Amino acid sequence: MIAPARIAAYEALTAVSAGSADLPTAIAFARAGLRDDRDRALAADIAAGVLRWRGAIDHVVVAVARRPLERLDPEVIEILRLSAYQLLHHSRVPASAVVDDAVKLTRRTGKASAAGFVNAVLRTISRKRAQLPLPPRPPDCSVADAALDYLSVTLSHPRWLSTRWLNRLGFEAAEAWMTFNNGPAPLTLRVNRLKTDRAELEARLASEGVVVRRGRYAPDALIVDEGHPLRGDGLATGAFVVQDEASQLVAALAGASPGRRALDTCASPGGKTTFMAAAMHNEGLLVACDARPRRIDLLRQTVAASGATNVRILQADLLQPLPFTCQFDSVFVDVPCSGLGTLRRDPDIKWRRQEGELAALAGKERAMLGHASAAVRPGGLLVYATCSSEPEEDEEVAAAFLSEHPDFDAIDAGDVAPALPRDVVDARGHLRTLPHVHGLEAFFGAAFRRQT
Repeated sequence: MIAPARIAAYEALTAVSAGSADLPTAIAFARAGLRDDRDRALAADIAAGVLRWRGAIDHVVVAVARRPLERLDPEVIEILRLSAYQLLHHSRVPASAVVDDAVKLTRRTGKASAAGFVNAVLRTISRKRAQLPLPPRPPDCSVADAALDYLSVTLSHPRWLSTRWLNRLGFEAAEAWMTFNNGPAPLTLRVNRLKTDRAELEARLASEGVVVRRGRYAPDALIVDEGHPLRGDGLATGAFVVQDEASQLVAALAGASPGRRALDTCASPGGKTTFMAAAMHNEGLLVACDARPRRIDLLRQTVAASGATNVRILQADLLQPLPFTCQFDSVFVDVPCSGLGTLRRDPDIKWRRQEGELAALAGKERAMLGHASAAVRPGGLLVYATCSSEPEEDEEVAAAFLSEHPDFDAIDAGDVAPALPRDVVDARGHLRTLPHVHGLEAFFGAAFRRQT
């Protein structure tokens, strides 16, 4: 019998590679048939781990197999990847069990003729795991080819992205960023101040065996070190929201306060919307919109659980002019972007994205920001945010907006949200979190004021 977690991981990886699902969706679907929590956790760990280390794993497989991946069947590639990941990163798992399951899974997928090949490749990897043919950290980091071989292969990031980060950040910063991305992402909660406060939630979680520590930058962030808070009723009852700490900082930039009229234009799944509602103390009007019906349904669920009563939800596509005759005190635009700032949590993104997509994404982001700006009253606030690491989607969009909209001025993020720690505000006045500096995902935020 093949371990159920390995089958689930294989199904998730196959879906991601085929482009039929992103990693979170693929894992959720694959784990649905697993009853044991340990199997569910293992399946998620294998799938995410393979995608974190896919560049290094593929390099090792090709070196051992002595043939390019293009000559292997897709099913065999995924079996080799998930099995090699376990051999190299799960030291407590017997190698024989991993190899035996891989051979059985190869037959189960209809590739029985490749069973001997899979067995031979994995046994060789197991024997040579202490001497893997991976590019070493170069003694002279100024040698570009050696540095890129190490960053892209050994630290497992696409070469185009490695080249960008090396040129923009330098070797040590790029290395630190990639090392951050290759670590496991913690579960981070945000205290919902409409329902509770931080001390009360900490005590409640402690009574459930959940150990948390406070975030370094966001005042309502709790990072889970031990336990399973999602098994309790805290999420369903709205005591907390699952939200990255960097995302919480971006939401603070919205400048929400009681009695104002605010608009959240790309609101689903609702983490930032409910942050804003709590900051408004349920006073005033907060309109939250998104483009797709399924996203709207998810947004409604999040808002309902949070206890926010001042939120009005509607469907609107920001790629088109917004259907508002009224104007808002603040408009928040957290655009759909490349997601390249969230590779620790979503490692599949680095293999799905291509450098050539950035210009098209930036064009859409500029259009969305322009449409959102029409809803800002004179003297009102406009905030643009992404979870991208790349300048085309961040500083360059902000600069292009100012050049195209002379009725707006840039304002310092610290002036909008004085509670923001100053070290997450860069020299241009933008909010910018960096993995190698702050230990957070890479988020960006720029604020503008409409002239009166």
